[in-house]
Amino acid sequence: MKKIAILGSTGSIGTQALEVISENSDIFKVYAVSCEKNIERLCGQIEKFSPEIAVTASEKDALMLSKRYRATEFLFGDEGLARAAEAGCDVVLNGLMGIRGLLPTYRAVLAGKDIAFANKETLVAGGKIIMSAVKKRKARFVPVDSEHSAFLQCLSGNSMSKVKRLILTTSGGPFRGRSREELNDVTVEQALAHPKWNMGSKITVDSATMMNKGLEIIEAKWLFDMPEDRIDVAVHPQCIVHSMVEYLDGAVMAQLGKPDMRTPISYALGYPTRLVSGASALDIFNDGPLTFEKPDEDTFICMKLARQAIKDEDSSYPVVLNAANEILVQQFLEGRIKFTDIQDNIERELFEHKPEHGLDIDQVLMLDKAVKNRVLRK
Repeated sequence: MKKIAILGSTGSIGTQALEVISENSDIFKVYAVSCEKNIERLCGQIEKFSPEIAVTASEKDALMLSKRYRATEFLFGDEGLARAAEAGCDVVLNGLMGIRGLLPTYRAVLAGKDIAFANKETLVAGGKIIMSAVKKRKARFVPVDSEHSAFLQCLSGNSMSKVKRLILTTSGGPFRGRSREELNDVTVEQALAHPKWNMGSKITVDSATMMNKGLEIIEAKWLFDMPEDRIDVAVHPQCIVHSMVEYLDGAVMAQLGKPDMRTPISYALGYPTRLVSGASALDIFNDGPLTFEKPDEDTFICMKLARQAIKDEDSSYPVVLNAANEILVQQFLEGRIKFTDIQDNIERELFEHKPEHGLDIDQVLMLDKAVKNRVLRK
């Protein structure tokens, strides 16, 4: 049986991954789970899956739970996540949110673990570092994001040298078709009302600003070694086509399915074997019609900012983009800034930043912290 360490097991990706594992309990064993705040849900997972390791954010919670669940080893903090990722598991599913996923991903790759990867911020901020380590260690690094999983499936059996472009799809978010002026008074509740996907609050706001698609452009650049100017975006409100690959001969391959993250999660965990996911099948007669349109990058400028940030792939601009976005989204969720302040302030941070080059992992984490502190002070 494969032992799976799930980082962020109480979040959206983590809970759905546990559903997939339950569907395939003959081949998977939960080795490690982790949470930041949802201790009650973590306790339920420990009781159901009996993991060898559990990781909490605070030492206090780890000590408290260790007295209740004596068969499980409890770790805490960023170092605890890294230790769980490099320990006795076979596969690490990284469902963490934000830059916190960088260090455990790096340590897991160095330890030779297979990675099922849903933490896009890690590749945005540390793509060159991570992918260099992946190539050096010959690690299996399989994306969980529905769009990048679709790319992987559409590329199966084909050569990247024959690819003309990658086409990311997006729902367009809850504010598709609105003007810049109509976004000024957007509320948190409106931003969290995604039309198709059920996700965590941070990624849902990223979808509303379209930053999610900007981050995915950078992620695709690193995962598939594709220049950003050969990665396009198509607004597809039905969320049935999860992404497409266009080949040099004019053929376009697409991966279709219901908007259900259990499908790409199961593909990543079982890769290259397909597993039972628990997701319902697409009804081609009733789930259409399928439409596509160009994104409005003048209203939603985050995709432009992401493209600008990755033009020089060795620069520190993507670290700044990601760090500023994390803090600004949190400030919006707390009601401290307007919705449009997110993209405007990211643009300001990028404009004011003097780029650095060739950062190592410690320098990335230091810059991330400095940018976040600077944004918080403004």
